[in-house]
Amino acid sequence: MTPVTASKVKYGVWGLICGAIIAMIIGFAWGGWTTSGTTTRMSDESVLAARAAICVAQFMKQPNPQEQLQAFEKVDNYRRSTFIEKGGWDKMPGEEQASPTVARACANGLEVLLKK
Repeated sequence: MTPVTASKVKYGVWGLICGAIIAMIIGFAWGGWTTSGTTTRMSDESVLAARAAICVAQFMKQPNPQEQLQAFEKVDNYRRSTFIEKGGWDKMPGEEQASPTVARACANGLEVLLKK
């Protein structure tokens, strides 16, 4: 390999490396690219938000939602998720047991209703 060819190959390889790095920086910063970990976290958060919304809807569909909301308001903040679990509103249709994170998210949603 001649020195001129070796120089061209060297600059070509460095150009490919720098181009790939710049493409990744632009793609992740402005292009909307995500890693699989970020995508998994985002989908888990979306599912939790949907389940919390269903829980709040089940709470508000019961026969006496205002009375239960007043009882919920009287419960200490750290016991509110237990109140939701005892009421069974955190269980999704077809489930026997719900996740404690759903009960906590539901309690947060109900707290928003209390502030209105």
